[in-house]
Amino acid sequence: MNFTDTHCHLADPALRENLPHILTAARKVGVKRFIVPATRSQDWQDVADLAEMPSEHGIRVAFGIHPWFSDGIAEQDFAGLAAVLARYPGAWVGEIGLDFYDKTQTPQQRERQIQVFSRQLEIAQTLRRRVIIHNLKAAADIAAAVKQTGFTRGGIVHAFSGSAEEARVLTKLGFKIGIGSLLLNPNARKIRDTLKALNDGDFVLETDSPFMLKKEINTPANIPGIAKIAAEIRGTCVEEIAKVTERNADALLER
Repeated sequence: MNFTDTHCHLADPALRENLPHILTAARKVGVKRFIVPATRSQDWQDVADLAEMPSEHGIRVAFGIHPWFSDGIAEQDFAGLAAVLARYPGAWVGEIGLDFYDKTQTPQQRERQIQVFSRQLEIAQTLRRRVIIHNLKAAADIAAAVKQTGFTRGGIVHAFSGSAEEARVLTKLGFKIGIGSLLLNPNARKIRDTLKALNDGDFVLETDSPFMLKKEINTPANIPGIAKIAAEIRGTCVEEIAKVTERNADALLER
């Protein structure tokens, strides 16, 4: 069986300092491909360095501005994003999106997130790139921004934690749903119900390494464990989960 970790922050210092070992451990359990997003301009170079690694490492990258860093973003930052994407024709745009979890956010802060997200969708559409979307309590606004900007290139809504209804809205817009380490929490009922309701063609696997685990550093080697739980939830075998999620990852990566 082969797997793809469609969202792992391999450029994060927690992983980068021990990257050869982490990649070897992942490959031993069948994780052969890795999609590595950036979160702000300060880490674009670290992610770009990973893009320069030999192709047999299976690393694909994305450059973007995470919603947590929307404040203070200027037109020159978008120009810088377009420039780095031009240097890496295979790169996606990400991690971008909206995060409305914090109820103390002002309307102006939320609007600024929407502006930064929409501008990056426009860049991705112009350059014909897929996107990696961070969505927390913002599915309706994400769908609205996608429609308003005319973005049609698709991608992944990562670390999904929403309802089956929200997932259906996003899959109809051309996105795969990132199913990840939240499944390792037996109390995460909503995502289990959502996963059960998804079609085979709707989801991919991820870890969001090095994050999501409380007592240890998460790594891509945890993908088979996530796949095992996904198989139990969907009433199938791990081999079938590997087959359908690799097919879905192929559809995103190969065109």
